[in-house]
Amino acid sequence: MANANYTVNNVDSFIITGFDHLQNQKLLGFLILITYMLILLGNGINLCIILTDRHLHKPMYILICNLAVVDIMYSSTCSTTMISVLLAEIKTVSYYSCISRMFLYNLGDFTVCMALTLMAIDRLLAIRLPLRYHSIVTNTRTFLLIFLTWLVTITLMGVLTSTADNLPYCQPVIRYVFCEYAAMIRAACVNPEPYFFLPSMLSLWPLCGQFPFILCTYAVLAYNVTKLSNNSSRKQMINTCLSHLIVLLSFYAPKLVSVLLTRIGVVLNLTERNAILIVASLVPPLINPTVYCTRTKEIRKRLAHIFLHKKIEPNHLKSISKALSS
Repeated sequence: MANANYTVNNVDSFIITGFDHLQNQKLLGFLILITYMLILLGNGINLCIILTDRHLHKPMYILICNLAVVDIMYSSTCSTTMISVLLAEIKTVSYYSCISRMFLYNLGDFTVCMALTLMAIDRLLAIRLPLRYHSIVTNTRTFLLIFLTWLVTITLMGVLTSTADNLPYCQPVIRYVFCEYAAMIRAACVNPEPYFFLPSMLSLWPLCGQFPFILCTYAVLAYNVTKLSNNSSRKQMINTCLSHLIVLLSFYAPKLVSVLLTRIGVVLNLTERNAILIVASLVPPLINPTVYCTRTKEIRKRLAHIFLHKKIEPNHLKSISKALSS
C-alpha cells in the first residue's frame, strides 16, 4: 500500500545519494576503480589460462571458470555505478538501468553461493571417492549442474525484480551506493517491511543451509586428509582445501558480521551499511582469482610458463625421465 505522505509519480531515473556525505569521494572512487581493474585482470587471467589449456578442461577448473564469470558480473554491476558517481560525478541512473543492475547484482550474489557449494561437493567427492571420481564427476555433468544453478537463481531473482518493478515510486532518490533490492524497496512509497520477507527467506538458505553444509564438507575433507599416507598427496589436498576455505570465508564473513551485529542489537547507520555492502561486493571477487592463481598448482605453473617463459614438462614425461635417471 502506498504511503499517504507521498504523491506517486512515474519515475524514469534515480539519483544515487549514498556518497553525498563523504569528504574524499575522489579518493574512494580511485580505490574502487583500481580494485575493479584488478578484479577484471585477475579473473580474466584465470579464464584465459583455463580456456586455452586443454589439460585444464576438467570439472574443478570448469567450476573455477564459473566462479570467475560470476565475480566479473557481480562486481561490474556495482562498481560501474560507484565509479560513475564518485569520479564522473554522474549520480543519475535511468530506471531500467537500475532495475537491470539490481537483477544482475542479486543474481551474482546468489549464484556465488551456489558456485561455492558445487566446488565443495566436487572436492568432497574427489577425496572420499578417488577411484570413482572421474566416472561420477564428468565435464558434461558439471556443465549441467552449473546450468541448473543459473536457471534456479535467474528464476528466483526474476521474482524479486518483478516485485521491485511493480512498486510505485514517489521520490527518485536511492540513499545507498548502487542499485540493489533493499535500495529499490526503500525508495518506493510503500511500507518496506513486507517486501523484505522473501529476500530474508532466500538469505537464510545460504547462511543457514549452504554455509554450514560447506563447512561440514571441509570438516570431512580435513579428517580424510589426515589419513592420507602419501605426504605429497596430503600437501596437495591441504593446499586445495585452504584455497576453497579462503574464498568461502571472504564471501560469507561480511554477511555474517552484518547479520550478527543486527541480531545482538547493534543498529547500523546508513554509512556503516554502505561500507559493509562495498566490502562484501568487491573483496571476494578480488581475493578469488588471487587465491586460485597462487595456490592452485596447475594454474601457478601455467602463469610461470607465460610470464617467466619457463618450460612445463608434462607429468607423464616427468615420470619417464625419473625412471631413466634411476
